[in-house]
Amino acid sequence: MRRIRIVGFAMLAAIPLLAQAPPSFPPQQLDSLVSRIALYPDPLLAQVLAAATFPNDIPDAARWADQHHYLTGDALARDIQEDQLPWDPSVQALLPFPSVLGMMASDMNWTRDLGDAFLAQNADVMDAVQRMRRQARDFGYLRTNGQIIVSGGPYIEIAPVNPAVIYVPYYDPLIVFARPRAGFVIGRGITFGFGIAIGPAFRPWGWGGNRFVWNTHTVIINNGEWRRGWGNRGTYVHPYTIRRPGPPPRIEERHEVRQRTERERVAEQKGGRKRVEEHGKEQRKEQRRR
Repeated sequence: MRRIRIVGFAMLAAIPLLAQAPPSFPPQQLDSLVSRIALYPDPLLAQVLAAATFPNDIPDAARWADQHHYLTGDALARDIQEDQLPWDPSVQALLPFPSVLGMMASDMNWTRDLGDAFLAQNADVMDAVQRMRRQARDFGYLRTNGQIIVSGGPYIEIAPVNPAVIYVPYYDPLIVFARPRAGFVIGRGITFGFGIAIGPAFRPWGWGGNRFVWNTHTVIINNGEWRRGWGNRGTYVHPYTIRRPGPPPRIEERHEVRQRTERERVAEQKGGRKRVEEHGKEQRKEQRRR
């Protein structure tokens, strides 16, 4: 009897990950899952959903982004490529957004659930995003401004005013998806950090060709339809220009590592229009001392 149990356990342990039944999230839970990202501009939202399907890559990528936050634009794209980072390209696409990756890494249960939902219930996730956007719009919080353009419907699209500059919105879901209380200034419900420049150098990671076709529940990344789902999640490889080098070992870090300070993090999250970069300030002080 004992032997039969041991063999049975071994057989169960040998069942591959892909044989697991797909999860099923009800609409209310999906609304809650997407609430913190539903108001992101469509190109950024597409990247976040894709990256969430690779949750094991998120913590290390968030750490790398934080340590290299002082790099921007072409210099950042060059260093990402030179470091031969081992994470999926969809995760690497978020490296210019350390606060977004930091948010994902700080709540891995949420990130895994979001990724699983997107793999198993792609259309339902997109419907949940639309429901939350309609609430924020109907209550007056979501509207066109200097950073985003909000379409009128029937599907609400959120596009950056300048496609080459992405602004991350910061908001409290408990506020923007509820009827405003008397006297509350609606304009304060959503703030935006400084713009993140995403130029041609980032196209290998899908930037410049990612969007939603809402009426057909289609996600376009790197100018191609994202077809990764629950059943093929172990084998599907999206046709990125940048390839995942594979598991470590990586090449040795060749760039300066310097984590963001608390002041730098707070400045972005409070909607500062200009990047607070204390790294550069320290360098200038050092140069003056010389």
